[in-house]
Amino acid sequence: MGIKNQAKKTKLAKEARKTKWAPVWAVLRKYGMGKRVHPSAMTKHRRSWRRTKLHIKPRRQRKSHFG
Repeated sequence: MGIKNQAKKTKLAKEARKTKWAPVWAVLRKYGMGKRVHPSAMTKHRRSWRRTKLHIKPRRQRKSHFG
């Protein structure tokens, strides 16, 4: 048996990769050694599965009463 909803799963995986924090070396390079900055301050996309949703629409299905 295959994966139930492959398209939705790939979209969620792609968005999950966008929400990762910046690496520590990148934060040190941008702000310097003296600054204590959280790595999430550099990331462009901030998204949480609790706060904001992706609004993935369900797959279109043919109406059964049309035959």
